[in-house]
Amino acid sequence: MIVKMFFINGMPFTFDELPFGHIWDEELCQVADENPCYDPEYMYKAYGYLMLEELHPLYFPVELENPELLPDDLEYLYEQEESA
Repeated sequence: MIVKMFFINGMPFTFDELPFGHIWDEELCQVADENPCYDPEYMYKAYGYLMLEELHPLYFPVELENPELLPDDLEYLYEQEESA
């Protein structure tokens, strides 16, 4: 399965499934082949590490080094957290 991965300092913490039909996109498949594969056990270990270090962004506030690099559709979320 090809998914969109999200990382913190190179450590995967979650992923989004891609819409139906993505598997027929040859360019996307080529990019996926050039990147590492992650199995459920590795994702579980990464989750455990991020939880122990209190770095998992779904459970703990995480400081952003470069918030200006966020995509436009996520900037408003960061601004809301900053003002709270």
